[in-house]
Amino acid sequence: MEQQLEEFCGMCSYISGQYDKDESFQELESHLAELEKGRKETNRIFYMALPPSVFIPVSEHLKKNNYPKEGISRIIIEKPFGKDLESSRELQRALQPNWKEEEIFRIDHYLGKEMVKNILILRFGNEFFGATWNRNHIDNVQITFKEPFGTEGRGGYFDEFGIIRDVMQNHLLQVLTLLAMERPISFSAEDIRDEKVRVLRGMPAIEPKNVIIGQYEKSLDGSKPGYKEDDTVPKESRCPTFASMVAYIKNERWDGVPFILKAGKALNEQKTEVRIQFKDVTSGVFKDIPRNELVIRVQPNESVYIKMNSKLPGLSMQTVVTELDLTYRRRFSDLKIPEAYESLILDALKGDHSNFVRDDELDASWRIFSPLLHYLDDNKEIIPMGYPYGSRGPAVLDDFTSSYGYKFSDAAGYQWTNVPDNKL
Repeated sequence: MEQQLEEFCGMCSYISGQYDKDESFQELESHLAELEKGRKETNRIFYMALPPSVFIPVSEHLKKNNYPKEGISRIIIEKPFGKDLESSRELQRALQPNWKEEEIFRIDHYLGKEMVKNILILRFGNEFFGATWNRNHIDNVQITFKEPFGTEGRGGYFDEFGIIRDVMQNHLLQVLTLLAMERPISFSAEDIRDEKVRVLRGMPAIEPKNVIIGQYEKSLDGSKPGYKEDDTVPKESRCPTFASMVAYIKNERWDGVPFILKAGKALNEQKTEVRIQFKDVTSGVFKDIPRNELVIRVQPNESVYIKMNSKLPGLSMQTVVTELDLTYRRRFSDLKIPEAYESLILDALKGDHSNFVRDDELDASWRIFSPLLHYLDDNKEIIPMGYPYGSRGPAVLDDFTSSYGYKFSDAAGYQWTNVPDNKL
């Protein structure tokens, strides 16, 4: 491993320059030309992990100075792709004269996560899900993102965007589209993304009445500072560090099913999961037993389990909630799960757009969120609810969630068996 790392580092080089100076990009071109000497064609990928404010000038300079005459050129762009629909479209308009859509790879690293990529296989590769994957059998869907840390000195960036722009408009919405889309004709990039866009176009804009927002305060023991105690955060900030909201899809499959999105910083644990809760057994002797749930644990410790009811062993007909459990670290203990960026960069090298965001997909996602974001920005009297650092979020969260049909049960807190990391 050390030898491989040393070999890789030997292939790396560094050029320092300025975003807005032709001379800097010309120096880069000279360096690239030296590396590519003797090759008939030059294939280049430019990865722009940059502040959004410099996307446009850097992309223009790259096209002017570094676009190869022969070979392939691709540009990878990190989120955020704008702050709302208009700023996103402005960015797209600026890129279009210089870069073709097939050359642009808008990266959302959640699309590279193993369990997110597995959603399509779970849905369309297992026939027993097909008949129940609709509003007739599913009561609600929860998609949850939790981080146990705060801004930790990154308040300057985070306060400009907030949790909705940072996580929900992109990561969680991408997961939603994969859960809700129809079966694609093929696994080609365009067929998959066509179906995702069709879902987004069927979603009305998020309504403020279906949203709660929060901002973390210092921990109950005083050991962790509140959001506004971070020196990089404005003292009068109204930026939400937590949000929960409900989205709907107006189509035959999902009409009336609430998709409950939850995301927050400085919470009680690190977790991203999907929880699909099925409807109650409506009649007969088992009508009062707990609901079935399908849970997809994206991180940490990738897992899929189905919460089901079974007879408790013994002479009685007492029921008990149990789980059909696929925990990756136990089932695939000899396999290494690649990091999301590792997977996506390989896709970009191969020219596979399947797990990247298309321009019309970006438009459709901002259309859903922009009215809510403008409403929160413009109405200064709206103050996020406080919640202690290290808690589950605002005190009203459970009431909010249950008001859209989610039923809590004693079995909701399923515990995965601890498997040592060294088995990976």
